[in-house]
Amino acid sequence: MFLQNLNKYHLILASQSPRRHELLAGLDIEFDVLVKEGIEELVPDGLTREQIPLYLAQLKLSAYDDELKHNSLIITADTIVWLENEALGKPSSAEDAFSMIKRISGQTHTVITGVCLKSINRMVSFTDESDVTFSQLSDEEIWYYVNRYKPYDKAGAYGIQEWIGYIGIENIKGSYYNVMGLPVQRVYAELRTF
Repeated sequence: MFLQNLNKYHLILASQSPRRHELLAGLDIEFDVLVKEGIEELVPDGLTREQIPLYLAQLKLSAYDDELKHNSLIITADTIVWLENEALGKPSSAEDAFSMIKRISGQTHTVITGVCLKSINRMVSFTDESDVTFSQLSDEEIWYYVNRYKPYDKAGAYGIQEWIGYIGIENIKGSYYNVMGLPVQRVYAELRTF
């Protein structure tokens, strides 16, 4: 009934994120997941906060040029946490995760997701932003979360849908799903006119 214009496409989500899989599946559309390893996510100097996740989403997209057939529609995304004029990516260790969460504790940060949709004839890219305010967390709470949930695949070292989101997030301005990693309302709106 909805998104019948997508019937002509083979929809591919180019992401290994289980959260993005879940969110896109929530739109009740059929898609395949295709993951390519070894994409080096190096960001050139001088990009603005909005340009960073968009650059990374486009970088991921370029790895799928061979998959772009006449009926393919590929979706890529990348999410960063922006705090005090710095992008926080994925933590490299438990200590790094602790340090990131300690920095966002008691602060408001911005979660920015860049999304690209590409077919053989068309490409659409956009960003979405959400402001997230955390309460002050104790070291014990932060270590509990890091040790139990091991958030090494998450920008800013946390998942809003996990324990730390339940106990720590005071306020969100913007899309909750964007903070999870995919602004599905905006994706849906773009898919309707693709």
